[in-house]
Amino acid sequence: MQNPEFPTFSYEGHRGARGLYPENTIGAMKLAIDLPKVTTLEMDCHITKDKKVVVYHDDYLNPKFVTYKDGSELKGKDIKGTIYKYTWKELGNFDIGLKGNIDFPQQQKTPASLNLLKDLIKESEAYAKEKKRAPMFYNIETKSKEGKDHEWHPAPQEFSDLILEVVIEQGIAARTVIQSFDKRTIQYINKNYPQIKTSYLIGAKNSKSIKELVAELGFTPFIISPHYSSVNADFVKEAHNLGIKIIPWTVNDKKGIIAQQALKVDGIITDYPNLF
Repeated sequence: MQNPEFPTFSYEGHRGARGLYPENTIGAMKLAIDLPKVTTLEMDCHITKDKKVVVYHDDYLNPKFVTYKDGSELKGKDIKGTIYKYTWKELGNFDIGLKGNIDFPQQQKTPASLNLLKDLIKESEAYAKEKKRAPMFYNIETKSKEGKDHEWHPAPQEFSDLILEVVIEQGIAARTVIQSFDKRTIQYINKNYPQIKTSYLIGAKNSKSIKELVAELGFTPFIISPHYSSVNADFVKEAHNLGIKIIPWTVNDKKGIIAQQALKVDGIITDYPNLF
């Protein structure tokens, strides 16, 4: 397997470019690819009732930005309907871009469907090639949570296997990181797919040291990805001493990006990759 070198600094478009275009869509990924500094496309995955891997963040149809295809508001069982309870065909009834997202006023309002991971990868790969860009890296999150197996998603093993089947089939395994707040998925991947890079996502209230996080995981991940507010120089230094990269999320202003870079982080995840 060709093993391209991970970016010296990973410039990551969060959910493609959520601040500018409907999140986790092919269009958002293309917008990110158009930005010259972006090296990495970040995205989230859920599993449908019929075991398809769909690129989408929330566990449910979020009425904040999801409508029916004609732009009308969700009703009945579809209001916060759980993604895992719908087939891929049924998810085709919804739009995630027409309404826009009030939290992101710069986001373009445009018709946008949910996408299968395999289709999003195919389109992104072809577009990067068309634009004569270096092949993109992919940072794919498993949206699983302890206590919600078989309710919001399959068990961690099946969830991971379904995603990695697509990643390997599409030929991007060497350029893919699988990230999760749910340590069970990346523990399984580390053991069963050791060639795949993993990243441990850490929330804003983290008070654990790098060594404590590694002990909790039971292995040394390629990346630890904390909320930017919990990053300091000592945290970064401790990670680097263990050969771990630090890529904080989600840094959404130029001042914050500069401040994180001053701490010697190894990348930044942002909703506004145009700020790079």
